Amino acid sequence: MNSFFILLLRQFIFTPVVVMGDSMMSTLHDGDRIIADKIGHKLNDLERFDILIFKSKGGSKYIKRIIGLPGDYVEYIDDQLYINGEKYNEIYLDSQKKALVKGDVLTDEFNIKTMPSTLSKVVPDGHYFVLGDNRRNSLDSRNIGFISVDEIVGKANVVYWPLNEIKIIQ
Repeated sequence: MNSFFILLLRQFIFTPVVVMGDSMMSTLHDGDRIIADKIGHKLNDLERFDILIFKSKGGSKYIKRIIGLPGDYVEYIDDQLYINGEKYNEIYLDSQKKALVKGDVLTDEFNIKTMPSTLSKVVPDGHYFVLGDNRRNSLDSRNIGFISVDEIVGKANVVYWPLNEIKIIQ
């Protein structure tokens, strides 16, 4: 009975995911094991800066942070995020920005209108604009375009391995 219950939880509610690569450093690291909530994002709206897991068209799973919601215009100017013209601080990038050599930027300038993979001027309905926290080493919406809600597997909630890194993901 316990095995059946665990199987149901894993199939419909939660799923374990292994972080592969360093596109989400310094928030998540290669080899971290996380729990993803598979139904919460279907019941409640996803919010800006949530971390989600999605499947690419090729079937690979990716972990990225939501930056743009449907209807948003996203741009980076002078290593600063702007959404709909409003400046946003990304505190999860502070440690990486502090480590930069003077004059370097973590995130190169871009805007949705100049992305090669889209003709849209804003994030379309039913889609999200996502970025990896390791902006210099991330395959994300700048390259692969917007993420459809149909591609979302779940929202990352908890790191449970390694034991000394157990935390709620924010």
